[in-house]
Amino acid sequence: MAAERLTPLRPKKIPSAKIRWIFLASIFWDQDGILLIDYLPNGLTINAEYYSSLLAGEIEGYYEEKTRGNITKEVLFLHDKAPAHRALATQKKLAYLAFQWLDHPLYSPDLAPSDYYLFPGQKKQLKGRHFSSDAEVIAAAETWLDGQFSDFFFWSGLQNLEQRAKKCIELCGEYVE
Repeated sequence: MAAERLTPLRPKKIPSAKIRWIFLASIFWDQDGILLIDYLPNGLTINAEYYSSLLAGEIEGYYEEKTRGNITKEVLFLHDKAPAHRALATQKKLAYLAFQWLDHPLYSPDLAPSDYYLFPGQKKQLKGRHFSSDAEVIAAAETWLDGQFSDFFFWSGLQNLEQRAKKCIELCGEYVE
C-alpha cells in the first residue's frame, strides 16, 4: 500500500473589509426649510435626554420666533416611533413646548417625509463617493441640502404626506410605497 502524501490546508486569507463608520445626523425641517442639523458625536447614542435637549434648544427658539405675531401658534410635530421619540421625557418636552405630536404608525417609512422625500435624493447624491473625514461628509450633505429650493422643495415633501396618509387610511394601515 502506497502512502498518500497529504498537504495541510492553508488558511484562506479573508480580505479586510473597507472601513465603514456610521455617521448619524438628526435633521429637523418644516415647509420653509432646514431648522436644525445635529451631528451625533462618536460614541454617543440618541436617547430621550439627548433628543429632548435638541427639542429644547434651537427648535424651541426657532418656533418661538416663527410664531411671534401669528394668529395660530400650533406646531404639529411628526417623528417616528424610535424609543427616544416615545420616551416619557420627550413627550413631556413636547407638551411643555405646546407641540401637538402626530402619532406615527410603526414601521411606516412611507409616512415619514424624511424617509420618502428628503433622504433618498441625498443618498443618491452621496452614493459611491468616498470621504476621508467627517468634515467632508458634513460638507457634502449640507451642500446638497443648501442646493434645494426652500420655497418649493420642503413644502412639496409635506404636501406629499397628505396624499400618502389618505392612501394609508384607505389601505387600512398597509404599506403605501
